[in-house]
Amino acid sequence: MTPILQSFSQGRWQLTDGETMPLVDASTGEEVARIPRVGPDVAAMLQFARKIGGPELRKLSFTQRAVILKNLAKYLSGHLDEFAAISVRTGATRRDTAVDVDGGIGTVAVFASKATRELPDSTILQDGDIELLGKGGTFGGKHIYSSKPGAAVQINAFNFPVWGMLEKFAPAFLAGMPSVVKPASQTAYLTEAVVRKIVDSGLLPEGTISLLCAGPEGLIENLTGQDTISFTGSAGTAQALRSHEVVTGRSVAFNAEADSLNCSILGTDIVPEDDEFDIYVDQIVNEMVIKAGQKCTAIRRAFVPVSIIDDVAEAISARLAEIIIGNPSDAGVQMGPLASLGQRSEVRANIQQLLGASRVVFGNPETVKIVGADAQKGAFMSPIVLRSDDVFASQIHSVEAFGPVCTLLPYQTFGEVIDAAVLGGGSLVGSIVTTDPAIAKVLVNSLAPWHGRLLVVDSSNVGESTGHGIAMPQMLHGGPGRAGGGEELGGLRSLSRYMQRTAIQGHPDFLKTV
Repeated sequence: MTPILQSFSQGRWQLTDGETMPLVDASTGEEVARIPRVGPDVAAMLQFARKIGGPELRKLSFTQRAVILKNLAKYLSGHLDEFAAISVRTGATRRDTAVDVDGGIGTVAVFASKATRELPDSTILQDGDIELLGKGGTFGGKHIYSSKPGAAVQINAFNFPVWGMLEKFAPAFLAGMPSVVKPASQTAYLTEAVVRKIVDSGLLPEGTISLLCAGPEGLIENLTGQDTISFTGSAGTAQALRSHEVVTGRSVAFNAEADSLNCSILGTDIVPEDDEFDIYVDQIVNEMVIKAGQKCTAIRRAFVPVSIIDDVAEAISARLAEIIIGNPSDAGVQMGPLASLGQRSEVRANIQQLLGASRVVFGNPETVKIVGADAQKGAFMSPIVLRSDDVFASQIHSVEAFGPVCTLLPYQTFGEVIDAAVLGGGSLVGSIVTTDPAIAKVLVNSLAPWHGRLLVVDSSNVGESTGHGIAMPQMLHGGPGRAGGGEELGGLRSLSRYMQRTAIQGHPDFLKTV
């Protein structure tokens, strides 16, 4: 019998009655689990987190919270094989699972390590030194961060069911806020499996994590001004949540990390014989193949000097022709399916829009050769490379096919590529491949206001580079405009998303004790 996913609320696993929806294996179409349309009492779930989880967590110092996270990361690492066996059903190869599952656990470990080294053994963070506000030295002020007595609600996307949860959970936990997790339905069975292990570990204070495996009904409506929302997903959904009357009316802190039309720029100094040419090609191919291109950081627009765009197109096509696509349970498979048949249909529809201003130079959106599975039952799709000879074509800078799709765009001058890149309206990440520091400086200075992160890579640092699409816990993840206007991760600065900054004024002697 197919299992029905449960929610973890008020300190116990709860199975709700009523209609359920099937969740299927991305490769085979077989039913993996079912998810209820309606979950447990959301108001009670939130209140338990606020009244039980929050106070228990805030009794602990930052140092004590860090120890718990360290032990949790170690505990979860002991169950990687179990998680990987489930992850494959989402369409993930072992490499994809490493980005999601291993990466999520690693993020928890990084936060624990940084907190141990950099945070005080207390419950209050100081922000700057005491400022004297009077001439006599008897009156001053300083800023502090304190934990909000609310719940940190996270609404996650289908493509990273583990990392998406843990990269939000770790800073919220350190900041003293209990998390209420709402995973995307498509891959919620993997999130549930990880949360079960977190609960079984017995490491967390009661009420510090809750899981809603069901529809979102009532989740936003029951939030208060002391709660926070961290959202990952489409720009359209982010806008709907941001403008919700509860969010605006109660000033609920809202952070969005949305899809964006990320770009990569090959410098005019590069020729096909250079190592950087291969670095650029490898980067494009990797971002198309990993997670079948279902990454908010994937490269959607590849800007190439017009003089070598044919060489780049040929090199990328040759590399992609060697990629083995199929059931990710097969160790030889390099790219699995999309997360669902519905997702594949959406990607195909968006490709049709892009074809209004481009042409296909590699792949066929309708057919693909695969191994170990049925191409129709599974959500398989060929990598698709498009080429648009109009670098300013509006469709290319407004439509995102959230899959293994990238468009090559030829440019002639720096001014042209800068003007075209910013047409994306704000991105999570952009990358620049060049050996010329002057070129890199011009592009970075011009594009920084439009990006949450910029990567400059060449043969001198590619060996240690984590690549275009990997968000590291020490660095900001987010971006302006279309990318959501928010930020996650970024080391310990991310705790400020879950804490209140307050100006405290009084005698300097008193301020030293706060």
